[in-house]
Amino acid sequence: MKATMPYQPRSAALALTLTLLAAGALLTACGGGDKAAAAKASAPQAAASAAPRAALTVTTARPSKRTLAQEVGANGNVAAWQEASVGADVQALRIDIKVNVGDAVKKGQVLATFDPAPVQQDEAQARASLAEAEAAAADAAGNAARARAVANSGALSQQQIAQYETAEKTAQARVAAARAVVAAQRLRVSHTEVRAPDAGVISARNATVGQVPGNGTELFRLVRRGRLEWRAEVMAEDLPRIQPGQHASIELPGPPGATPRVEGTVRQIAPTVDPKTRYAIVYVDLPAGSLARAGMFASGHFAVGESPALTVPQDAIVMRDGYAHVMLLEPGDMVRMTRVRTGRLAGDSIEVLDGLPPDATVAVRGAAFLNDGDHVRVVSDSEPKTAPAGAASAAAASK
Repeated sequence: MKATMPYQPRSAALALTLTLLAAGALLTACGGGDKAAAAKASAPQAAASAAPRAALTVTTARPSKRTLAQEVGANGNVAAWQEASVGADVQALRIDIKVNVGDAVKKGQVLATFDPAPVQQDEAQARASLAEAEAAAADAAGNAARARAVANSGALSQQQIAQYETAEKTAQARVAAARAVVAAQRLRVSHTEVRAPDAGVISARNATVGQVPGNGTELFRLVRRGRLEWRAEVMAEDLPRIQPGQHASIELPGPPGATPRVEGTVRQIAPTVDPKTRYAIVYVDLPAGSLARAGMFASGHFAVGESPALTVPQDAIVMRDGYAHVMLLEPGDMVRMTRVRTGRLAGDSIEVLDGLPPDATVAVRGAAFLNDGDHVRVVSDSEPKTAPAGAASAAAASK
């Protein structure tokens, strides 16, 4: 009798196959859902990347043609026009000081005095010697006159008469010598008062009260008439453009933003040029009472004429990598960075020597924040600047 196989194992295999097919369908459905979610999430990002970049708000201006002053720049020191040295003309006498550094003095004013007592005693002694010499001269003159009166009588020999006449002349010479000594002593007395040789300002004092300076010792230095000058160093090639009588503007040392200025006048130009530096000295007179002080180092310029210039506002100049640039406005409200060469300053404007077309339009306010190829939104100077377009929506979306 033949055995029959049971049916159950075939049913179990079929059930397993159906289960695997159902699991695959479920996984396929889940995978499709994830891809749809990912695509839905990436849609805003793609839209954001496709949107144009935010435009910066700027003001613009066109280059203007104007006439600017031509100037020659220079540097130099402020010094005294002339500085007098006041010394001592006596010695071995104690000094008393009457003035100090910075005092304004007049011509002939007493600056210091020496103790006059020793010199006055010498003068009195010289006067006494003069009186004695004058008395001896009078006696000798009388004897000579009497000898000449009896010369024809033979009472005196010619030799005796000659001796009387010689004694008279000798006495007269002694009187002259005594008078010279008196004058010298009188001069010494006058030198006990040190007087100012000219009006001016005391710039240095080298003596102290009670000191006994030697003859010829410098006691004071005096800026004559208080006049100062700016000794500007000018390049040799610029000298032909500078003439006596021209005006010069000098910037003195001062705090940032408050540099004092002084207007001067060219007095003369040095006849020689330094062979090492190739600079010449131009002497500029400074006005009395200015803030300038001798010894200051100052910079300035000379006005030598006028010439036409192409200018733009200073805010339009953008410094990049050590060079000056401007942002030219092109069609489509896009800017192009262009390198230029600048020149003279004129208030809020600056001269552009080359690199800028005369009919160009340049960004002014906000130009420093631009890069080559940026899009901009142009507004007028009276319109308040706003944030870049799209910045508000981007901030709202980030929230």
